[in-house]
Amino acid sequence: MVGAVIEERRSLDRALESLRLAGRTRAAVMDLSYGVLRQYGLLRALLDALLDRPLSDPPLRYLLLVGLQELLAGETPAYAVVNETVAAAPARARGLVNAVLRNFQRRREALLEAARKDPVARWNHPGWWIDRLRDQYPEHWQVILEACNGHPPMTLRVNRRRASLAGYRDRLGQAGMEAEQTGEWALTLARPVSVADLPGFAEGLVSVQDLGAQYAAPLLECAEGMRVLDACAAPGGKTGHLLEAWGLRLTALDADAGRLGRVKDNLARLGLVAPILAGDAARPRDWWDGLPYDRILLDAPCSASGVVRRHPGGKWLKRSGDATALAARQAELLEALWPLLGVGGKLLYATCSLFREENRDRITTFLARHPEAVEEPLDLPGGRAGQLLPNELHDGFFYARLVKT
Repeated sequence: MVGAVIEERRSLDRALESLRLAGRTRAAVMDLSYGVLRQYGLLRALLDALLDRPLSDPPLRYLLLVGLQELLAGETPAYAVVNETVAAAPARARGLVNAVLRNFQRRREALLEAARKDPVARWNHPGWWIDRLRDQYPEHWQVILEACNGHPPMTLRVNRRRASLAGYRDRLGQAGMEAEQTGEWALTLARPVSVADLPGFAEGLVSVQDLGAQYAAPLLECAEGMRVLDACAAPGGKTGHLLEAWGLRLTALDADAGRLGRVKDNLARLGLVAPILAGDAARPRDWWDGLPYDRILLDAPCSASGVVRRHPGGKWLKRSGDATALAARQAELLEALWPLLGVGGKLLYATCSLFREENRDRITTFLARHPEAVEEPLDLPGGRAGQLLPNELHDGFFYARLVKT
Protein backbone atom coordinates (compact mmCIF):
# COMPACT_ATOMS: atom_id res chain seq x y z
CA MET A 1 0.00 0.00 0.00
CA VAL A 2 2.76 2.44 0.88
CA GLY A 3 4.49 1.58 -2.35
CA ALA A 4 1.33 2.41 -4.31
CA VAL A 5 1.32 5.88 -2.74
CA ILE A 6 5.03 6.63 -3.11
CA GLU A 7 5.86 4.85 -6.38
CA GLU A 8 2.56 5.09 -8.27
CA ARG A 9 1.28 8.35 -6.71
CA ARG A 10 -2.07 6.78 -5.90
CA SER A 11 -4.08 7.78 -2.85
CA LEU A 12 -4.14 5.24 -0.05
CA ASP A 13 -7.93 5.00 -0.25
CA ARG A 14 -7.82 4.08 -3.94
CA ALA A 15 -5.01 1.61 -3.37
CA LEU A 16 -7.04 -0.10 -0.65
CA GLU A 17 -10.12 -0.22 -2.87
CA SER A 18 -8.14 -2.02 -5.56
CA LEU A 19 -7.29 -4.84 -3.11
CA ARG A 20 -10.94 -5.36 -2.14
CA LEU A 21 -10.08 -6.13 1.48
CA ALA A 22 -12.71 -6.21 4.19
CA GLY A 23 -13.17 -6.36 7.95
CA ARG A 24 -10.18 -6.78 10.20
CA THR A 25 -7.78 -7.43 7.34
CA ARG A 26 -8.59 -4.07 5.77
CA ALA A 27 -8.35 -2.33 9.14
CA ALA A 28 -4.95 -3.89 9.87
CA VAL A 29 -3.53 -2.99 6.45
CA MET A 30 -4.85 0.56 6.76
CA ASP A 31 -3.40 0.98 10.24
CA LEU A 32 0.05 -0.19 9.15
CA SER A 33 -0.03 1.96 6.01
CA TYR A 34 -1.11 5.10 7.87
CA GLY A 35 1.60 4.53 10.45
CA VAL A 36 4.33 4.29 7.83
CA LEU A 37 3.08 7.30 5.86
CA ARG A 38 2.85 9.48 8.98
CA GLN A 39 6.53 8.81 9.72
CA TYR A 40 7.81 8.11 6.23
CA GLY A 41 10.51 10.78 6.38
CA LEU A 42 11.97 9.38 9.59
CA LEU A 43 11.60 5.73 8.55
CA ARG A 44 13.29 6.36 5.22
CA ALA A 45 16.24 8.04 6.94
CA LEU A 46 16.57 5.17 9.42
CA LEU A 47 16.50 2.53 6.71
CA ASP A 48 19.09 4.35 4.63
CA ALA A 49 21.36 4.47 7.67
CA LEU A 50 20.91 0.73 8.25
CA LEU A 51 21.69 -0.33 4.68
CA ASP A 52 25.15 -0.51 3.14
CA ARG A 53 23.68 0.39 -0.27
CA PRO A 54 20.23 1.31 -1.63
CA LEU A 55 17.77 -1.53 -2.16
CA SER A 56 16.78 -2.12 -5.76
CA ASP A 57 13.74 -4.14 -4.63
CA PRO A 58 10.88 -1.69 -3.80
CA PRO A 59 8.55 -4.30 -2.17
CA LEU A 60 11.36 -5.39 0.14
CA ARG A 61 12.13 -1.76 0.99
CA TYR A 62 8.53 -1.08 1.99
CA LEU A 63 8.37 -4.30 4.00
CA LEU A 64 11.39 -3.11 5.99
CA LEU A 65 9.73 0.28 6.52
CA VAL A 66 6.67 -1.47 7.95
CA GLY A 67 8.88 -3.51 10.28
CA LEU A 68 10.70 -0.40 11.48
CA GLN A 69 7.41 1.40 12.04
CA GLU A 70 6.11 -1.45 14.19
CA LEU A 71 9.30 -1.47 16.22
CA LEU A 72 9.02 2.29 16.73
CA ALA A 73 5.36 2.05 17.75
CA GLY A 74 6.15 -0.58 20.37
CA GLU A 75 2.60 -1.97 20.41
CA THR A 76 3.76 -5.47 19.40
CA PRO A 77 6.63 -7.31 21.12
CA ALA A 78 9.86 -6.69 19.22
CA TYR A 79 10.61 -10.38 18.74
CA ALA A 80 7.18 -10.86 17.14
CA VAL A 81 7.71 -7.90 14.80
CA VAL A 82 11.08 -9.27 13.66
CA ASN A 83 9.76 -12.81 13.22
CA GLU A 84 6.68 -11.72 11.26
CA THR A 85 8.61 -9.35 9.02
CA VAL A 86 11.25 -11.99 8.28
CA ALA A 87 8.52 -14.55 7.52
CA ALA A 88 6.86 -12.11 5.07
CA ALA A 89 10.13 -11.55 3.16
CA PRO A 90 11.22 -13.70 0.21
CA ALA A 91 13.58 -16.49 1.25
CA ARG A 92 16.59 -14.85 -0.42
CA ALA A 93 16.16 -11.68 1.68
CA ARG A 94 15.29 -13.05 5.11
CA GLY A 95 18.83 -12.77 6.41
CA LEU A 96 18.98 -9.11 5.38
CA VAL A 97 15.60 -8.32 6.95
CA ASN A 98 16.60 -10.01 10.21
CA ALA A 99 19.94 -8.17 10.31
CA VAL A 100 18.43 -4.73 9.57
CA LEU A 101 15.71 -4.98 12.21
CA ARG A 102 17.96 -6.39 14.92
CA ASN A 103 20.59 -3.77 14.14
CA PHE A 104 17.93 -1.10 14.63
CA GLN A 105 17.02 -2.60 18.01
CA ARG A 106 20.64 -2.43 19.14
CA ARG A 107 21.34 1.08 17.87
CA ARG A 108 17.87 2.59 18.20
CA GLU A 109 18.59 5.77 20.17
CA ALA A 110 21.75 6.69 18.27
CA LEU A 111 20.05 6.13 14.93
CA LEU A 112 17.05 8.22 15.91
CA GLU A 113 19.21 11.08 17.16
CA ALA A 114 21.20 11.14 13.92
CA ALA A 115 18.14 10.83 11.66
CA ARG A 116 16.29 13.71 13.31
CA LYS A 117 19.03 16.14 12.32
CA ASP A 118 17.52 15.97 8.82
CA PRO A 119 14.43 18.27 8.63
CA VAL A 120 12.49 15.81 6.45
CA ALA A 121 13.05 13.05 9.02
CA ARG A 122 12.42 15.40 11.96
CA TRP A 123 9.13 16.77 10.64
CA ASN A 124 7.98 13.92 8.37
CA HIS A 125 7.06 16.26 5.52
CA PRO A 126 8.77 16.92 2.18
CA GLY A 127 11.47 19.57 2.33
CA TRP A 128 9.63 22.00 0.05
CA TRP A 129 6.52 21.72 2.27
CA ILE A 130 8.52 22.53 5.39
CA ASP A 131 10.18 25.51 3.67
CA ARG A 132 6.83 26.88 2.49
CA LEU A 133 5.25 26.72 5.94
CA ARG A 134 8.35 28.26 7.52
CA ASP A 135 8.16 31.13 5.03
CA GLN A 136 4.41 31.72 5.36
CA TYR A 137 4.06 31.06 9.10
CA PRO A 138 7.44 32.05 10.60
CA GLU A 139 6.07 32.02 14.16
CA HIS A 140 3.90 28.92 13.91
CA TRP A 141 5.38 26.53 11.33
CA GLN A 142 6.67 24.05 13.90
CA VAL A 143 3.32 23.89 15.72
CA ILE A 144 1.57 23.36 12.38
CA LEU A 145 3.86 20.49 11.41
CA GLU A 146 3.44 18.85 14.82
CA ALA A 147 -0.33 19.07 14.46
CA CYS A 148 -0.22 17.65 10.93
CA ASN A 149 1.74 14.63 12.21
CA GLY A 150 -0.81 13.85 14.91
CA HIS A 151 -4.02 11.88 14.90
CA PRO A 152 -7.14 13.87 13.98
CA PRO A 153 -10.12 14.22 16.30
CA MET A 154 -13.33 12.41 15.39
CA THR A 155 -16.06 15.03 15.40
CA LEU A 156 -19.74 14.47 14.70
CA ARG A 157 -22.39 16.83 13.36
CA VAL A 158 -25.76 16.16 14.94
CA ASN A 159 -28.71 16.42 12.54
CA ARG A 160 -30.83 18.79 14.59
CA ARG A 161 -33.85 18.06 12.42
CA ARG A 162 -33.86 14.60 13.97
CA ALA A 163 -32.04 14.87 17.31
CA SER A 164 -30.77 17.34 19.89
CA LEU A 165 -27.11 17.59 20.86
CA ALA A 166 -27.88 16.75 24.48
CA GLY A 167 -30.09 13.84 23.52
CA TYR A 168 -27.54 12.39 21.11
CA ARG A 169 -24.73 12.85 23.61
CA ASP A 170 -26.79 10.81 26.07
CA ARG A 171 -27.15 8.07 23.44
CA LEU A 172 -23.41 8.04 22.97
CA GLY A 173 -22.93 7.72 26.70
CA GLN A 174 -25.34 4.80 26.85
CA ALA A 175 -23.24 3.13 24.14
CA GLY A 176 -20.07 3.69 26.17
CA MET A 177 -18.78 6.57 24.03
CA GLU A 178 -17.64 9.74 25.77
CA ALA A 179 -18.09 13.00 23.84
CA GLU A 180 -17.65 16.73 24.39
CA GLN A 181 -19.65 19.49 22.72
CA THR A 182 -17.21 21.54 20.64
CA GLY A 183 -19.55 23.54 18.41
CA GLU A 184 -23.15 24.51 17.73
CA TRP A 185 -23.77 21.21 15.95
CA ALA A 186 -20.60 19.38 17.03
CA LEU A 187 -19.69 16.59 19.43
CA THR A 188 -16.09 15.39 19.52
CA LEU A 189 -15.48 11.83 20.67
CA ALA A 190 -12.87 11.11 23.33
CA ARG A 191 -11.81 8.09 21.24
CA PRO A 192 -12.51 7.38 17.56
CA VAL A 193 -14.91 4.55 16.75
CA SER A 194 -16.13 2.82 13.64
CA VAL A 195 -18.86 4.79 11.89
CA ALA A 196 -20.98 1.65 11.92
CA ASP A 197 -20.92 1.73 15.74
CA LEU A 198 -22.38 5.25 16.01
CA PRO A 199 -25.94 5.08 17.39
CA GLY A 200 -28.48 6.13 14.80
CA PHE A 201 -25.95 6.78 12.04
CA ALA A 202 -27.86 4.76 9.45
CA GLU A 203 -31.04 6.62 10.45
CA GLY A 204 -29.43 9.99 9.75
CA LEU A 205 -29.13 11.27 13.31
CA VAL A 206 -25.48 12.18 12.88
CA SER A 207 -22.67 12.65 10.36
CA VAL A 208 -18.90 12.58 10.72
CA GLN A 209 -17.55 16.05 9.88
CA ASP A 210 -14.53 17.94 11.16
CA LEU A 211 -15.32 20.98 13.29
CA GLY A 212 -13.45 23.25 10.88
CA ALA A 213 -15.62 22.05 8.00
CA GLN A 214 -18.72 22.69 10.11
CA TYR A 215 -17.97 26.44 10.11
CA ALA A 216 -18.92 26.66 6.42
CA ALA A 217 -22.70 26.50 6.81
CA PRO A 218 -23.10 29.29 9.41
CA LEU A 219 -20.52 31.46 7.64
CA LEU A 220 -22.65 31.40 4.47
CA GLU A 221 -25.37 33.24 6.45
CA CYS A 222 -28.39 31.75 4.70
CA ALA A 223 -32.07 32.33 5.42
CA GLU A 224 -35.15 30.24 4.78
CA GLY A 225 -36.12 29.92 1.14
CA MET A 226 -32.87 31.24 -0.32
CA ARG A 227 -31.61 30.01 -3.67
CA VAL A 228 -28.19 28.45 -2.98
CA LEU A 229 -25.49 26.77 -5.07
CA ASP A 230 -23.03 24.31 -3.53
CA ALA A 231 -20.58 24.50 -6.41
CA CYS A 232 -18.16 21.65 -5.59
CA ALA A 233 -20.50 19.56 -3.47
CA ALA A 234 -19.13 16.02 -3.33
CA PRO A 235 -19.14 14.12 -1.04
CA GLY A 236 -21.95 16.22 0.38
CA GLY A 237 -21.00 17.01 3.97
CA LYS A 238 -21.52 20.76 3.67
CA THR A 239 -24.60 20.23 1.46
CA GLY A 240 -26.21 18.18 4.19
CA HIS A 241 -25.29 20.70 6.87
CA LEU A 242 -26.85 23.59 4.93
CA LEU A 243 -30.09 21.69 4.41
CA GLU A 244 -30.22 20.61 8.05
CA ALA A 245 -29.89 24.25 9.12
CA TRP A 246 -32.36 25.91 6.72
CA GLY A 247 -35.09 25.16 4.23
CA LEU A 248 -33.23 26.16 1.06
CA ARG A 249 -33.66 25.90 -2.68
CA LEU A 250 -30.21 24.36 -2.91
CA THR A 251 -28.52 22.78 -5.93
CA ALA A 252 -25.57 20.45 -5.40
CA LEU A 253 -23.10 20.58 -8.30
CA ASP A 254 -19.90 18.64 -8.90
CA ALA A 255 -17.72 17.93 -11.91
CA ASP A 256 -17.17 14.31 -10.83
CA ALA A 257 -20.38 12.46 -11.68
CA GLY A 258 -19.16 9.36 -9.86
CA ARG A 259 -18.71 11.19 -6.56
CA LEU A 260 -22.19 12.68 -6.80
CA GLY A 261 -23.48 9.25 -5.84
CA ARG A 262 -22.08 9.88 -2.37
CA VAL A 263 -23.95 13.19 -2.20
CA LYS A 264 -27.18 11.41 -3.09
CA ASP A 265 -26.56 8.67 -0.53
CA ASN A 266 -25.69 11.14 2.23
CA LEU A 267 -28.79 13.25 1.62
CA ALA A 268 -31.02 10.16 1.53
CA ARG A 269 -29.60 8.95 4.85
CA LEU A 270 -30.23 12.37 6.41
CA GLY A 271 -33.77 12.57 5.03
CA LEU A 272 -32.95 15.56 2.82
CA VAL A 273 -33.68 16.34 -0.83
CA ALA A 274 -31.94 18.62 -3.33
CA PRO A 275 -31.32 18.70 -7.09
CA ILE A 276 -27.95 17.12 -7.89
CA LEU A 277 -26.15 18.14 -11.09
CA ALA A 278 -23.02 16.85 -12.80
CA GLY A 279 -21.17 19.81 -14.30
CA ASP A 280 -18.02 21.88 -14.26
CA ALA A 281 -18.52 24.91 -12.03
CA ALA A 282 -16.17 26.82 -14.33
CA ARG A 283 -18.58 26.31 -17.28
CA PRO A 284 -21.97 27.62 -16.07
CA ARG A 285 -23.35 27.80 -19.59
CA ASP A 286 -23.55 24.00 -19.55
CA TRP A 287 -25.85 23.78 -16.50
CA TRP A 288 -27.00 27.19 -15.16
CA ASP A 289 -30.67 28.15 -15.66
CA GLY A 290 -29.89 31.89 -15.74
CA LEU A 291 -31.52 32.76 -12.40
CA PRO A 292 -29.20 34.45 -9.85
CA TYR A 293 -28.27 32.78 -6.58
CA ASP A 294 -28.60 34.37 -3.16
CA ARG A 295 -25.67 32.36 -1.82
CA ILE A 296 -22.84 30.37 -3.40
CA LEU A 297 -20.52 27.99 -1.56
CA LEU A 298 -17.27 27.41 -3.44
CA ASP A 299 -15.42 24.67 -1.59
CA ALA A 300 -12.61 24.78 -4.13
CA PRO A 301 -10.34 21.88 -5.09
CA CYS A 302 -7.02 22.41 -3.33
CA SER A 303 -3.81 20.79 -2.10
CA ALA A 304 -5.61 19.54 1.05
CA SER A 305 -2.51 20.60 3.00
CA GLY A 306 -4.66 21.34 6.05
CA VAL A 307 -6.01 17.80 6.37
CA VAL A 308 -2.89 15.64 5.85
CA ARG A 309 -3.18 14.06 9.27
CA ARG A 310 -6.35 12.39 7.93
CA HIS A 311 -4.67 11.52 4.63
CA PRO A 312 -0.94 11.22 5.45
CA GLY A 313 -0.15 9.90 1.99
CA GLY A 314 -1.15 13.29 0.59
CA LYS A 315 2.01 15.07 1.70
CA TRP A 316 4.16 12.56 -0.19
CA LEU A 317 1.91 12.60 -3.27
CA LYS A 318 2.04 16.37 -3.73
CA ARG A 319 4.75 18.28 -5.60
CA SER A 320 5.93 21.83 -4.95
CA GLY A 321 4.22 23.16 -8.08
CA ASP A 322 0.82 21.62 -7.37
CA ALA A 323 -0.47 24.54 -5.31
CA THR A 324 0.35 26.96 -8.13
CA ALA A 325 -1.55 24.84 -10.64
CA LEU A 326 -4.49 24.53 -8.27
CA ALA A 327 -4.48 28.28 -7.68
CA ALA A 328 -5.12 28.81 -11.40
CA ARG A 329 -8.13 26.48 -11.20
CA GLN A 330 -9.42 28.25 -8.09
CA ALA A 331 -9.17 31.64 -9.83
CA GLU A 332 -11.05 30.21 -12.82
CA LEU A 333 -13.85 28.98 -10.57
CA LEU A 334 -14.16 32.29 -8.75
CA GLU A 335 -14.38 34.24 -12.01
CA ALA A 336 -16.95 31.84 -13.49
CA LEU A 337 -19.26 31.72 -10.47
CA TRP A 338 -19.23 35.40 -9.47
CA PRO A 339 -21.61 36.49 -12.29
CA LEU A 340 -24.16 33.91 -11.06
CA LEU A 341 -24.51 35.73 -7.72
CA GLY A 342 -27.29 38.28 -7.36
CA VAL A 343 -26.63 41.81 -6.10
CA GLY A 344 -26.49 41.66 -2.30
CA GLY A 345 -25.69 37.97 -2.49
CA LYS A 346 -22.75 36.30 -0.75
CA LEU A 347 -20.12 33.84 -1.93
CA LEU A 348 -18.15 31.81 0.60
CA TYR A 349 -14.75 30.70 -0.70
CA ALA A 350 -13.35 27.71 1.20
CA THR A 351 -10.36 25.39 1.01
CA CYS A 352 -8.80 22.82 3.31
CA SER A 353 -5.36 24.24 2.50
CA LEU A 354 -2.72 26.07 4.52
CA PHE A 355 -0.84 27.51 1.56
CA ARG A 356 -1.22 31.25 0.99
CA GLU A 357 -1.27 31.01 -2.82
CA GLU A 358 -4.49 28.99 -2.61
CA ASN A 359 -6.10 31.18 0.03
CA ARG A 360 -5.37 34.79 0.89
CA ASP A 361 -3.55 35.44 -2.40
CA ARG A 362 -6.57 34.20 -4.36
CA ILE A 363 -8.93 36.56 -2.56
CA THR A 364 -6.59 39.54 -2.76
CA THR A 365 -6.19 39.08 -6.51
CA PHE A 366 -9.94 38.61 -7.03
CA LEU A 367 -10.85 41.73 -5.05
CA ALA A 368 -8.39 43.78 -7.09
CA ARG A 369 -10.22 42.69 -10.26
CA HIS A 370 -13.74 43.22 -8.90
CA PRO A 371 -14.45 46.55 -7.17
CA GLU A 372 -18.07 45.42 -6.67
CA ALA A 373 -16.84 42.58 -4.42
CA VAL A 374 -16.39 43.37 -0.72
CA GLU A 375 -14.88 40.95 1.78
CA GLU A 376 -16.74 40.73 5.06
CA PRO A 377 -14.97 40.03 8.37
CA LEU A 378 -15.42 36.53 9.77
CA ASP A 379 -15.83 35.46 13.37
CA LEU A 380 -13.40 32.53 13.49
CA PRO A 381 -11.16 31.27 16.29
CA GLY A 382 -7.55 32.36 15.94
CA GLY A 383 -8.16 35.71 14.23
CA ARG A 384 -6.05 34.92 11.17
CA ALA A 385 -8.11 36.59 8.45
CA GLY A 386 -10.00 33.43 7.65
CA GLN A 387 -7.14 30.95 8.07
CA LEU A 388 -7.73 28.14 10.56
CA LEU A 389 -4.60 26.27 11.60
CA PRO A 390 -4.85 22.58 12.53
CA ASN A 391 -5.06 21.89 16.24
CA GLU A 392 -6.60 19.43 18.70
CA LEU A 393 -10.13 20.57 17.76
CA HIS A 394 -10.10 20.92 13.97
CA ASP A 395 -8.12 20.58 10.75
CA GLY A 396 -6.69 23.45 8.72
CA PHE A 397 -9.18 25.47 6.63
CA PHE A 398 -9.47 28.84 4.93
CA TYR A 399 -12.67 30.88 4.55
CA ALA A 400 -13.42 34.20 2.88
CA ARG A 401 -16.93 35.66 2.47
CA LEU A 402 -17.54 38.06 -0.40
CA VAL A 403 -20.66 40.18 -0.87
CA LYS A 404 -21.69 41.62 -4.23
CA THR A 405 -22.55 45.31 -3.82
